[in-house]
Amino acid sequence: MIRFGTDGWRAVIADTFTFDNLRLIAQAVAESVKKQHTGKDRPQVVIGYDTRFLSDRFATEAARVLAGNGVVAWLTRTDAPTPVISYNVKDKQADAGIVITASHNPPRYNGFKLKAAYGGSATAEQCALVEKELELMEREARGPNLMDFQQAVDLDLIRRFDPSWTYYQHLGSLVNLDLITQSELNIVADAMWGAGRGAFAALLSRSRCQVTEIRNVLNPGFGGIHPEPIARYLNELVACVQRTQADVGLATDGDADRIGAVDAQGNFIDPHHIFSLVLRHLIETRQQRGEVVKTVSTTFMIDNIAHKYDLKVHETPVGFNYIADLMMHNDILMGGEESGGIGIRGHIPEGDGILMGLLLLEVMADKQAPLHEIVADLQANFGPAYYDRIDERLAYPVPKKQMVKLLADAAPAQIHGESIVRVDTLDGVKYYLADNSWLLIRPSGTEPVLRIYAEARTPEFRDALMKTGAELGNKVIS
Repeated sequence: MIRFGTDGWRAVIADTFTFDNLRLIAQAVAESVKKQHTGKDRPQVVIGYDTRFLSDRFATEAARVLAGNGVVAWLTRTDAPTPVISYNVKDKQADAGIVITASHNPPRYNGFKLKAAYGGSATAEQCALVEKELELMEREARGPNLMDFQQAVDLDLIRRFDPSWTYYQHLGSLVNLDLITQSELNIVADAMWGAGRGAFAALLSRSRCQVTEIRNVLNPGFGGIHPEPIARYLNELVACVQRTQADVGLATDGDADRIGAVDAQGNFIDPHHIFSLVLRHLIETRQQRGEVVKTVSTTFMIDNIAHKYDLKVHETPVGFNYIADLMMHNDILMGGEESGGIGIRGHIPEGDGILMGLLLLEVMADKQAPLHEIVADLQANFGPAYYDRIDERLAYPVPKKQMVKLLADAAPAQIHGESIVRVDTLDGVKYYLADNSWLLIRPSGTEPVLRIYAEARTPEFRDALMKTGAELGNKVIS
């Protein structure tokens, strides 16, 4: 049975992610949308796709199924980033959105992201309604309704469109492009072979900035890497930044909802720092106020910034869907997670790598200083903070709930001489230490793996925390 995760359904192409399964899900979405639609006009769904193998074909088949059910399908003319599709769902006042993408996953995967009318990921309740329709179809041995593509176009049930410019115009209201223009920055944009290709060049085409694009052509194999903007996959970006003497390199993942960066010296600037730099800029330079939300695996620099300016901080389990829920119901200035999904007030409740890349450029333009100096100033005022993450494989699987209880019960009084002041089980087990350092151990729910995260004020103590995390995990099951 097909089941939705926190951001849709992902599977290996030609194994489980097949045209037959794709059509079944599209039929279930069509049934669900029709039952929830209250207007007099036909229900509408926006459909986009990334650069993966057969993504365009999968998207076309989804559109044919929707059309076969009398649902209008707005189908993009070419690959587009997830936040672009999500914004168009809201802009067109559509009932839902579909993005064919597996985001940052390896090339052999594809996926089906379901978006709600507000422009963010569908809620667990909305996904459950789609799963219920799938179960009903299976019980009744009923397949999808499918309309010929050209017939659907002629009947105005499939509408091809370019989603970019509406989105670009909106970003212009969120980012000070004039300030960026005045900075005359030399930028390298790395799409990592994904759907973010061309975005920074298009948005800055009328500026005095120079944009060099790399890994921006269609390559469904992603050059043999995972299209994830983390240090180990950004060697080409580092090389290009240094070769072109660029001020900054910006990297987006496969569907451009995540961001990573490289400074002029070739140092990787992780999402913790990007989140912190932009939050500080919104507060200090733009004089904005509001609440802040972060996941349990995100830097304590966010807490330090918020504390200085008396802003409330919410901490959630890992997953942008938790952040999005708070952004829709609270006055959230900014929210983000350590994996690079970050959003701000006034935009859709969605992580957006393109927006965050532009805001990082705005920070640099405002400070009129090299990025490494801006990061050093952040560390001096709100750090120091040193972070790491590893996946530790266990000798044998233990149910996640049981593993969390074992880890919580085995909490030591101190780690390497530093007292543990609080133990939290919001998502895994997080040990808060007296000096603001922390260790988070999150058991996988599907495999014998512990995801271990740590942040400390020195690299040495961070490494000690990571080692302790691995030892604790294996000790409690021995």
